[in-house]
Parts: sequence; C-alpha cells; structure tokens
Amino acid sequence: MIAFLCGLVIQVDLGSCVVDVNGVGYLVAASTRTLAALPHPPEKARLLVETVVREDAILLYGFTESAEREWFRLLTGVQGVGAKVALGILSTLTPSELVAVLMASDKASLTRAPGVGGRLADRILTELRDRAGKMPGNAAGLSVPLVATHAGGIEADALMALAGLGFRRVEAAPVVRRVLESYGDTATLDHVLRDSLKDLAK
Repeated sequence: MIAFLCGLVIQVDLGSCVVDVNGVGYLVAASTRTLAALPHPPEKARLLVETVVREDAILLYGFTESAEREWFRLLTGVQGVGAKVALGILSTLTPSELVAVLMASDKASLTRAPGVGGRLADRILTELRDRAGKMPGNAAGLSVPLVATHAGGIEADALMALAGLGFRRVEAAPVVRRVLESYGDTATLDHVLRDSLKDLAK
C-alpha cells in the first residue's frame, strides 16, 4: 500500500490532481480543501495517501493533513458513504467542524455536503457521534452538550466546546457573543457552534 507521495504536482483538476514521482504520474482524488492547499504546478508537494483496491482498479486518495485522512477512513466505514461522498463531506466540513457537527447532532450541516441526504445524515450521526470525541479535531477530547436552555447556557457550552477544539477563550468569546446576538431568542447550540467555527476559521 502507498502511504504517501512526494513529487511534482503537474496538474490540478476538479476533484483530483496528478503527482509526478520520478517520472510516474499518479492520479490522486482529493477534497477541494486539499486541492486548494497544493502549490501551483509544477511545484513539489507531499500528499498522504489512502489506497483503495477494487476488482477493476487501484484508487488513490490524497490528503495534506493526517486528520483529514483519519476522517476519510472513519466516514467510508459507514454504510452508504463511499469515497466520493466522504470527500464531499471533507470538502464541506473541516475535521474540527465535523467533531462539532456530530456531537451537536447537526443534521442540517451534514446534508450540505454533496451526496448526503437526510437518511444518510441520520446514519452518519448515529454511527459516528460516540467516536467523534476521539477523532482529530477535538483537541481536549471533550463532549459537546446537546441542549442549553437559555442564551447564557448556550454561550457557556459553546465556549467549552470551542476550547475543546483548541480555540482560546479570549478569541472565541467575542465571536460567540456576536453570533448569539444575531440569532436572538432563536439561538441554538448547533447554530452558534457552526457559525462561530466559520468565523474563527477565517
């Protein structure tokens, strides 16, 4: 099995790239996040690789970060989630966002990914929620509370969850308060977490 490729990125397309390693061109499928992180061709890059062997082909999937590769392995272990859907999810959500989405049972965020309908989102949430806290992206291994009864509770729970994802309170607090104010009385923990993560990731 191929663990990684180190060579010249000679072509980047929608959903894949070609890496030249000592004169051999490897076609590697990848998320839009990984493809966007690659240097402009022809420059050297290193890609972590997950090799999938099928009866009719040997397929390579590339990742710039080990966390994304671990999530790819976990996602493709769910019935109905093939490699293409897993890459679609990873193109839509970062590993940190996936942790928050799964722990908050945020079905809506999952269904934003191409190929993920309501039924598949339910299956992903059911099968992976208990494992999300141990996956890359949850720095402190904390569980994210599902329910908060008022704005103060939501703010405290959101800050605790973001601390578990590696964000400092001093940078997270003003973002969480701003998001809470934008939602007013309709604020929920999953909405606040999702929007705060988007803001903090900029």
